[in-house]
Amino acid sequence: MKKIINIIILFNFFFISYVNASIKNNIISKFENIQNLSFKFKQNINEKIETGNCIIQYPKKIYCEYNNFNKKLLVSNGKNLVIKNQTSNQYYIYPIEKTALNLILDKDFLLKKMNLSGGDLIDEKYYRFKFIEGNNEINIYFDKITFDIIGWQNIDIYQNLVITYLFDVEVNKEIKKNQFKLPKQN
Repeated sequence: MKKIINIIILFNFFFISYVNASIKNNIISKFENIQNLSFKFKQNINEKIETGNCIIQYPKKIYCEYNNFNKKLLVSNGKNLVIKNQTSNQYYIYPIEKTALNLILDKDFLLKKMNLSGGDLIDEKYYRFKFIEGNNEINIYFDKITFDIIGWQNIDIYQNLVITYLFDVEVNKEIKKNQFKLPKQN
């Protein structure tokens, strides 16, 4: 009887490993074909919720408009990241390599890490790739069924926990030529 139980446990282990490998391979295959993403987002930064719309173009370009009182704008041209409060005209510029977005927006880097990572299933719904690079710990989440990216979690430059959930995601849409031009400081 003990032998049968051991065989069943071993079979379950190999079956679960096979299913996880299949999910991982499907996610990687789908992600490889993405050139850009357009989406709505909900972001939680230390319990403060913000929403808005973003466009990502790989590598390292992002344009986000926040639906908040300050009408925050976040733009990266691949080299620098600007955060602009359009109501008060506060303007912050950072080299992108000093931020976690430098990694999150680098598709080749993510694919390399995803291929090396085992990934794990969360709540039987989401597949997570977790990695640490330098001072950055980043979790990237994908839907287990559709294999679509659904968000990420990281620590920002101010050491805040940032959880970003993506929805209404559209892939490989046509993007305006100057979409990622950094806004001017007034």
